[in-house]
Amino acid sequence: MASRVRRGRSIRLTILIRPNDYREWVYLSSGLGMTYGPAAAANPNRKLLFDNVFVRPEAYRSFLETGKWPDQTMFVLEVRESSSEGSINKGGHFQTKATAVEVEVKDESRFPERWAFFGFNGAATTAKSFSRNACLTCHSTNGAVDNTFVQFYPTLLEIAKTKGTFRASESQSADVKIHTSDTSR
Repeated sequence: MASRVRRGRSIRLTILIRPNDYREWVYLSSGLGMTYGPAAAANPNRKLLFDNVFVRPEAYRSFLETGKWPDQTMFVLEVRESSSEGSINKGGHFQTKATAVEVEVKDESRFPERWAFFGFNGAATTAKSFSRNACLTCHSTNGAVDNTFVQFYPTLLEIAKTKGTFRASESQSADVKIHTSDTSR
């Protein structure tokens, strides 16, 4: 059965095949030191980690048109260690080895909460969905658009605001402002 299923597709209610082609998807953003959830728990020394976010191209195109994520949307959060010394670099940080791959899937017919989260350990080719957990709670409370952190994706933030789908969470402090370029001057 799994051999006929595209990678990154659910093969059962709680199993996902690792989407190894995610680096060919649309890159949304990177953060440094923002890692949270299971990846943060796996990093007890609190080293600065990069997180890179990718989304399937068809979901991205739909979001550009509607400001919403369609059913079957899939995000990959790739977590990587950082280093500040290497080659000619003497300051700043650059990405090194991958430490985690987590996937968020929207499937309204498969998941009662519409979204599910998966974590791939090492080179595992399949992952079970996390049971109803902190991922879903945090995303539903703090996600700016449909359980996703669009507030951290600068290329999509203005689209969500223009389409009227952006929702500021209660936990976003009034003194934290997300700045966008004003090219009208």
